[in-house]
Amino acid sequence: MSEAPLILLAAGGTGGHLFPAEALGAALMRRGWRAQLVTDERARRFSGLFAGETLHVVPSATVRGRSPLALARTGLTLAAGTAASLKLIRRLRPAAVIGFGGYPTLPPLVAARLLGVPTLIHDSNAVLGRANRLLAGRVNAIATSLPGVLDRDPKLAAKTIVTGTPLRPAVLAAVAPFEAPRPGGGLRLLVVGGSQGARVMSDIVPPAIERLEPALWQRLKLTQQVRDEDFSRVRATYDKLRIEAELAPFFADLPARLAASHLVISRSGATTVAELGAIGRPAILVPLPGALDQDQFANAGVLADAGGAIRIPQAEFTPDRLAAEISALAADPARLEAMASAARGIGKPDAAERLADLVMKVAGVGPSQARF
Repeated sequence: MSEAPLILLAAGGTGGHLFPAEALGAALMRRGWRAQLVTDERARRFSGLFAGETLHVVPSATVRGRSPLALARTGLTLAAGTAASLKLIRRLRPAAVIGFGGYPTLPPLVAARLLGVPTLIHDSNAVLGRANRLLAGRVNAIATSLPGVLDRDPKLAAKTIVTGTPLRPAVLAAVAPFEAPRPGGGLRLLVVGGSQGARVMSDIVPPAIERLEPALWQRLKLTQQVRDEDFSRVRATYDKLRIEAELAPFFADLPARLAASHLVISRSGATTVAELGAIGRPAILVPLPGALDQDQFANAGVLADAGGAIRIPQAEFTPDRLAAEISALAADPARLEAMASAARGIGKPDAAERLADLVMKVAGVGPSQARF
């Protein structure tokens, strides 16, 4: 029997790019396809689906400076990466090359284009990342996680399909119906700040909790991601108020904790928004400020416009504002339930399968050909 078709996945070396690529890879393998990953050196830190002969590292660089010397160095590195990718693709002969964003996707996607191999890019954010913007006009198809990303560009919109963000098994396993808090009952509050934590959460959330009515303190069951350097002062505030609080710099079981929450306070990275949608939980979202693309602001806007979240720009994220929002939501379980339902309406737990269907179409390989 002929060997199963191979799909080459290309992703930047951060979790936000790698995890969706791995989720798609797992979906393709379940269908009997083969999948391999091309990325940069950072990906070696992740012990995931790809290793050994299925993980390929090619030279890549991010555009960080605008000086002629910096741009020349970046250009030379990307050219070397493209040459290495040409050699790799000629050897592997993939049925398609799929990019998940980040500058490490440029060499393999450009090489695939030069060799006539079908290509597709996926973007998890509400605005295309810079690497994907460079590639969008040159690929066969575009997949987005959120609706409306390319509505202003009819040419690109014509080849765009909303698939959602392929999610880790732990997230899918956590999907469960939302149970609103009973009037006067416990209110489970989860506070997270992204992969590195966020100092603003330690600065704003404890004084906001302090401003709540004492009766609400007794109802709170709080879980908060806190950096090591902020731990003592955050703990001191909650101990003073006798708040039931679990604090840690990292939670390995975050999807389960998200599913157990009545309200989430968080940044609005693409993965966070996708998980909130898939699991269906109300949120107060504080976009990371200062980003060139304002991707987190746009991500939060999609969920807020649907009614599943409250978006608060960091400049407006004050203890008084947060205390007012928490108090209003705690007093209105029906609103929390409506927000959870609205968030779930945006989520796509079957995103990996949706994207795998699109890959099959782009690759031009039918299901019967994808088996040993």
